[in-house]
Amino acid sequence: MTNPDILVIGGGIAGLSAAAALSPHAGVTVLEAEEQIGFHSSGRSATMLHYALGDRLVRALTLASRGFFENPPEGFSEAPLGHRMPVLVHGREDERAALDALDAEISQFAELERLDGRGVHELCPLLKPDAVHGIADLNGVRLDTDAMLQGNLRALRRNGGELHTGARIATIERQDGAWTVTSEDGRRFTAPILVNAAGSWADVVARLAGVQPVGLEPKRRTIITFDAPAGTDLAHLPFTKTIGDELYFAPESGRLFASPMDEVPDDPCDAQPDEYEVALTAYRMEERTTVEVRHIHSKWAGLRTFTPDRHPAVGFASDAEGFFWLAGQGGFGLQTSPAMAAIAAALVTGSAWPVPGVTPDDLAPDRFLRKAA
Repeated sequence: MTNPDILVIGGGIAGLSAAAALSPHAGVTVLEAEEQIGFHSSGRSATMLHYALGDRLVRALTLASRGFFENPPEGFSEAPLGHRMPVLVHGREDERAALDALDAEISQFAELERLDGRGVHELCPLLKPDAVHGIADLNGVRLDTDAMLQGNLRALRRNGGELHTGARIATIERQDGAWTVTSEDGRRFTAPILVNAAGSWADVVARLAGVQPVGLEPKRRTIITFDAPAGTDLAHLPFTKTIGDELYFAPESGRLFASPMDEVPDDPCDAQPDEYEVALTAYRMEERTTVEVRHIHSKWAGLRTFTPDRHPAVGFASDAEGFFWLAGQGGFGLQTSPAMAAIAAALVTGSAWPVPGVTPDDLAPDRFLRKAA
């Protein structure tokens, strides 16, 4: 039996970053069901830091995280955590009002350039002529998921923490002031505090622990890769998104990747791409750009898990001592992970609140219990 101070269930970016942030203060053990870290949502993300995602709270968490990516702690990673990639949000003439509204919202968090049709096509020549309005954040960041995962794991181990892979949970019990977690292969771990960072499985973990779920909704998102037109300058192509949740695309390892921004309800699982969403991606790419998707090189899907109000649930459960929620990061888990980890560490250790513009009540998991009552 391993007896740390804190058990973290989930070896994705949420669990590992929180474990790394907690490890200077306590003994931390991370339990990951799969044989590798970041196997599900974290490893299947578009990995962009941008402000066109979510709302004010998500943007505040993203802004608070940016400094970590640009200046990580010494020794955190041997490689940069990301590189600059412009972000372009574009629209047709009938989408101008929506673009104006998004411009006003994002301008509170990032410096934007407003573009006319000429400017839009200079930044992204692949768009069709009807893309006549745009906003650009030239300081967008393409994040390196593996560097983030490995950096957090390195920090955890440097402070004496442990990672156990292949530790799929069978039972969770609370007894004598501690949580005992038993894996399917019989390993047992005990700690006073249990951090539930199980992603799409977080409500499943809560039920195993006898804790009321918060109502998480896993939603599938699809991505495909394909060849860019001959002569495309991939090195300077931006992450390009429609003003509505219709399509985004960007360069990826010498090709293009794209998503129809689908949100298909699903059960917690090893998500696989559905042929309809794959075809929809190609269709929308050809509808919005001059690119012909002749051959799909690869395709994958991942689950983005949301709470009912699409804000994360972070904090101790009100109905179970020592049970800490860290769930519901939707599609913004990677770009907000430094701020979320700092918040988790502050709430667990009782230290100063680290993120301006966000309050503990904004994230409190018992807000869903209050609404249910």
